[in-house]
Amino acid sequence: MKTHQSFLDEKGTNRVLLSFIKNRKILWAGNRKLKIYGKLNCKSGKRMKNPNRVFFQNEQEAITLGFRPCGHCMRLEYLNWKRIHID
Repeated sequence: MKTHQSFLDEKGTNRVLLSFIKNRKILWAGNRKLKIYGKLNCKSGKRMKNPNRVFFQNEQEAITLGFRPCGHCMRLEYLNWKRIHID
């Protein structure tokens, strides 16, 4: 898991992060405080504040760290998670 801030270069720009996303080295993002992860194109994730944003190399990394699927961009995964953890 890497924080949004860890990708900033010496000028404070996100070029490194954008390069990782473009080269598909990062496919998942999450909210550090809410412990929710989802796809990079999720509307909910795009509204997230940068200090709360973290990135994962794969979905399994997010699950291992205790994050739950997003209810918007990963509806089926979220419903399965909810069924297992709420019941």
